[in-house]
Amino acid sequence: MDTVVTIIRILLIAVGSLGIFLYGMKLMSDSLQKMAGSKMRLILAKMTDKSIRGILTGTIVTAAIQSSSATTVMVVSFVNAGLLSLAGAIAVIMGANVGTTVTAWIISLFGLGESTSALNFPLMAVAVALPMMLMKREKFHSISEFIIGLSLLLIGLNFLQNAMPNLEEYPNFLEAIARLSNFGYISILIFIIIGAILTCMIQASAAVMAITLVMCYKGWIGFDVAVALVMGQNIGTTITANLAAMVTNTMAKKAARAHLVFNLIGVFISLAVFYPLMRLIADMTVGFIGSSPYVMPGDETYNPKALPLALSIFHTFFNVVNTLILMWFIPQIINIVNWMVKTNEEDEESFKLKYIPAHFMNTSELDIESAQQEIQLFSQRVLKMYDYLPELTKSKSEESYSEYLDKIKKYEEITDRMEIEIAKFLTHISETVGSKEGSKKISAMLRIIDNLESIGDSIYHISIMKKNQHVQNVQFGQINDGHLQKMYECVRHALTIMDNNLSKDYDVVDISSAYQAEDEINEYRNLLRDAHVEAIKSGEYTYEVGTLYSSVYALYEKIGDFAINISQAIEKSQEVTPAPAVEL
Repeated sequence: MDTVVTIIRILLIAVGSLGIFLYGMKLMSDSLQKMAGSKMRLILAKMTDKSIRGILTGTIVTAAIQSSSATTVMVVSFVNAGLLSLAGAIAVIMGANVGTTVTAWIISLFGLGESTSALNFPLMAVAVALPMMLMKREKFHSISEFIIGLSLLLIGLNFLQNAMPNLEEYPNFLEAIARLSNFGYISILIFIIIGAILTCMIQASAAVMAITLVMCYKGWIGFDVAVALVMGQNIGTTITANLAAMVTNTMAKKAARAHLVFNLIGVFISLAVFYPLMRLIADMTVGFIGSSPYVMPGDETYNPKALPLALSIFHTFFNVVNTLILMWFIPQIINIVNWMVKTNEEDEESFKLKYIPAHFMNTSELDIESAQQEIQLFSQRVLKMYDYLPELTKSKSEESYSEYLDKIKKYEEITDRMEIEIAKFLTHISETVGSKEGSKKISAMLRIIDNLESIGDSIYHISIMKKNQHVQNVQFGQINDGHLQKMYECVRHALTIMDNNLSKDYDVVDISSAYQAEDEINEYRNLLRDAHVEAIKSGEYTYEVGTLYSSVYALYEKIGDFAINISQAIEKSQEVTPAPAVEL
């Protein structure tokens, strides 16, 4: 019974320690994203198809934000948006794998050993004091959060390290690991599978890496077993991008599969030269600190830091060498993922969020880019819906007429659902976006989707008016039909300007053209309204016919109002709030 209680206590402490570790990692990532703000999105948005530049971009961004998951999810989003080719995405993913090795080095160099625990609380004190001394500088708040995150990461590691009992207390556990380690390559494969499963379950390769490094430091596992677990982690971490790609288009699915293929090939290469590679890493470790990772506790040359250091060297060696080799075989990787993911024609007339992941990944500021791309798709769908209106007039058969009516109705339902789902996502990310720029952009986006949905409603109402006209066989006359066609074209021009403004990064908005288009719509509406009043007075058409006619051009004018509201929202998102005066 005492043994069971002890094991439960160890597990609870380990889980709590990992929670502190992961929260520290999240604070570090979020604070760095706040400091970067839109610059990080700009870097990601301007990735090119050149392999070396893509690899460097992936490495720098991942090392900066301390989250390969955030980088790979954004890469999938950019491929889905058509901003990045599949070849460019593969290059960036390779770089992200290299960038993620920074975490292992932080843990190995600063997070293990008794001496590092003395730094935790002084770091926390600095983090608390910094914003208090510099209250008016928002950047220092983010720096403070980063230091707190680093402190919590180290504290979590320290707790995890202390939770591990001494080796002599659990001889049966060591004996079980020893038995599993005695089957050569089969043992390596077993621990690769264990590492992959653990990473898939925890959904955080950094946490599994932390556990592995602590177990190495305490002498619970040997070098070969630890390396196998790390290779498994490299496979398991690809699940994040593949989850994000579940609701994306075919090209984005291929980018996610490429992440898996890249790491699988790396594992196969490492297995082919496993034991010579282990000897090379061991010799490098001896050269650095004078102790081999194969030396176990009890030996006079044993150094508890040798194995964690060797594991960090391997992790870096694995990703860097794998990238240097496979960067020359990107076309072949594309062929493999083309075989894995068959290209299917996308159903554009069905509801599906393409750029916002089904499982919100909490990548903070970077999520704004996904929302922006989804809103751009929203706008394009509204434009397509609007272009169905003239088809109602052109249709020469009841079958064709009914087909376009059904399409408009279906698109109206899609716009309703898109507004709800995008609003949910924007509300969700607003809780973690810390920069003022990001918060203003989210507010603008909420106003934009409300107006886009209103445009969809107005288009649907026009189709209902046209349906009533068709059923009642009401004729407006050739001149009035021409007026409505002219009004349609004026509004179409305004919608095109609106869509062009939405296609940019909200930093440049053609507001003058938007106002000019709105003025043109209003002037033409006034002209039609005056002519309508005169037509009613002169008995040119009945009041009932005139009411139907005026309702149609009034709805067109309303669409123009919603279009200018959207361009105004974009413009407002870029307004700079004056900084408060500093008293001297």
